[in-house]
Amino acid sequence: MKFLIQRVTSAQVEVEEKVVGQIDAGYLVLVGISSEDNEDIADRMLQKLVNLRIFEDENGKTNLSIGQVGGNVLMISQFTLYADCHKGNRPSFVHAGAPDEAERLYEYLLSRARTFFPDVQHGIFGAMMRVSLVNDGPFTIMLDSEEVLAKHPN
Repeated sequence: MKFLIQRVTSAQVEVEEKVVGQIDAGYLVLVGISSEDNEDIADRMLQKLVNLRIFEDENGKTNLSIGQVGGNVLMISQFTLYADCHKGNRPSFVHAGAPDEAERLYEYLLSRARTFFPDVQHGIFGAMMRVSLVNDGPFTIMLDSEEVLAKHPN
């Protein structure tokens, strides 16, 4: 599982020219789900997201979590995070999760995220979406479950 996390001052997602998700300050999280992912991995990635300290404190240090600043979350599925560009010029997506299972895990992530955040905004799985954002910093972090779980297996 991969989370591309962008600290934003605002973000929104549109489907067919209609806004389906919108936040003020917080995280825009693009979510990539692989064929190897499961609920345990989703829970551990979400815990890492909740505890990240990338908001500035009163001294200008990135020392506060999203919960400490009352930030919002917009989660959008994006299978292209699993693009493999090693061969040729056309990306392969063989490592992305099968659509049915990926959608199930994405919905699981959304439901679990709602236990941490009162209002989780989201895109529509599999839809053609237009995402706009104002990146704050800019501050962008890639969380990859292979790295997160390798350092803390339990």
